[in-house]
Amino acid sequence: MQKNSTIQLEINLEQITSLFEGLQNQLSEIKQSFQPKEPAEYLSRTEVKEMLRCDLSTVHNYTVKGKLKAYGIGNRVYYKRSEIEAALIPLNNKG
Repeated sequence: MQKNSTIQLEINLEQITSLFEGLQNQLSEIKQSFQPKEPAEYLSRTEVKEMLRCDLSTVHNYTVKGKLKAYGIGNRVYYKRSEIEAALIPLNNKG
């Protein structure tokens, strides 16, 4: 058997306002740092070939050497666009 109890708190308008301002500030910070998760975009070998403007054998060689990470389902092979872009390294051009 539960007993109902009442708690009385004395709180003034300034304290309520202060609490709401604190909540608003925290929500603003969360909104600024929030990045919705985007689904990964998967590309076929042909799409990777076109993206990199190379031959399918080059895509295969990059995969075998570990430069690109392949994902598969059934007999299909896919690559994540973000990982392909991350695999590209900047070249120091003197000039």
